[in-house]
Amino acid sequence: MKVLLVNGSPRKEGNTYVALNEFAQQLAENGIQSELVWIGTKPVRGCVACNSCHDNRCVFNDDITNSIIAKMEECDGLVIGSPVYYGQPAGPVCCLQQRMMYAGSSVMANKPAAGLCVCRRGGATAAFQSLNMPFQMTNMPVVTSQYWNILYGCAEGETALDVEGLQTVRTLANNMSWLIKKIATGEGDAPVLEPRTPMNFIR
Repeated sequence: MKVLLVNGSPRKEGNTYVALNEFAQQLAENGIQSELVWIGTKPVRGCVACNSCHDNRCVFNDDITNSIIAKMEECDGLVIGSPVYYGQPAGPVCCLQQRMMYAGSSVMANKPAAGLCVCRRGGATAAFQSLNMPFQMTNMPVVTSQYWNILYGCAEGETALDVEGLQTVRTLANNMSWLIKKIATGEGDAPVLEPRTPMNFIR
């Protein structure tokens, strides 16, 4: 059993990394493996609504998106961490989520997921909500904790001082571990999805 952790910060080992590393350590305490992937500093293109998604891949193969989808084929859960910029996740994270969730929706379905935010001061609840909304449209059970998954820090590494935030992350890891193990027991099949019936309200 394995969880993919996506570090959406342009700083490879900044405060978002501190939070995700705490999560990974607690997963290990529960016997769950993890893989941490850094989104990097190269551009991540946005969706261009070309509708060319096929075989769980985006037609554009010049950034990290398809590799994340491929990794999710082998993983049982997903956590995406991001710094907060103007009350939103970092731009590349938004682009990544919008493309990977649409192109790879069948790979993501029924796998537990959670968003995690790090901020200096405000805007975290809006960013946290934004991170979780794609999961909710992709049939992914969103794992909760004892509080919203938000940590605080400004200087690099300062998040390590947020004892309540780190506890929230550990509780989140425990809850995700529990859910993944329950799903793995195979007690009952996943719900059968009805064919989608899109509807537009403009006539």
